[in-house]
Amino acid sequence: MTTNPGFLPPLRGARQVLFVAFHDMGLLDLTGPQTVFWAASKTLEARGLPGYDRHTVSLEGGLVRSAEGVALQTARLSDFADAAVDTLIVPGSVAIEQVLDRAEPLVAWLRQASARARRTASVCSGAFLLAQAGLLDHKRAATHWFLCDRLQERFPSIEIDREVIFVREGETWTSAGVSAGIDLALALVEADCGHDVAMEVARELVVYLKRPGGQSQFSELLQAQAQESAAFEELHLWIANNLDREHLSVELLAERVHMSPRNFARVYKQTTGRTPAKAVEHFRLEAAKRLLEHATRNIDQIAQQCGFGDEERMRATFQRHLGLSPRDYRKRLAP
Repeated sequence: MTTNPGFLPPLRGARQVLFVAFHDMGLLDLTGPQTVFWAASKTLEARGLPGYDRHTVSLEGGLVRSAEGVALQTARLSDFADAAVDTLIVPGSVAIEQVLDRAEPLVAWLRQASARARRTASVCSGAFLLAQAGLLDHKRAATHWFLCDRLQERFPSIEIDREVIFVREGETWTSAGVSAGIDLALALVEADCGHDVAMEVARELVVYLKRPGGQSQFSELLQAQAQESAAFEELHLWIANNLDREHLSVELLAERVHMSPRNFARVYKQTTGRTPAKAVEHFRLEAAKRLLEHATRNIDQIAQQCGFGDEERMRATFQRHLGLSPRDYRKRLAP
């Protein structure tokens, strides 16, 4: 197994993980991490190692209905009053403000239980519940990008990291929105069991990338799809699939959308807020970051694959946008 600073040697018994449910919680916030820990248990047990003892719990037990309308059967929190809990995982809710209004008993339990558990984690707006319990005071934390301002207003002592996938502060972990809970859970498994087990789980769940915590919540292609007109959707997909071409000129891009270069440059800037050249640069930068985080290719190979031509041009782009070199970026974020 690959070791890392958070790695734990195998235990004689299974580690107990409690998934804390409440009415109007986000379903994927809860079930995404549950599935990761279930798959990790399968992997560990196949290797003759103890897995995770997993329980879905709520204040009163019984059926708890998610925001999506799915009801889950839960055990009572009081049943685990004397249990040796390893990990607490708290989901978020699209109605987190309303949840907080009625959450004092749950918050009080979290405050006490987190002191006994080895670590506590939240997904998406679950950070509000951890903050209400005082678990994030003067700590760095993440939540869904849409809720960062609200979390900062309500809990001003927290240092909000507005872009990252997840944050670890000691034994308190917080993550960005919804699907980032899967990345968080994979990181928790990796901290326990090593990189090999986490990657085997990621492969079983067909997770495209096991994203590191420092990776941005924002995808250049996703933002393009969300913010811009359908006229350029196919063009953006084509750019993303042809970044190895060093010369993605205005003339070439204009030809793809059957426009004159001059008209294309004007309409594209009006529609997207940036020039075609700047858009291509951002696509190249995002692709290079992804390869630096996960691929074993050398820097010059990545520069060529992403269309920078050579390492020096890629380095200049990284310095301009991120304030660090590709090599430093890899050192910080590569597993």
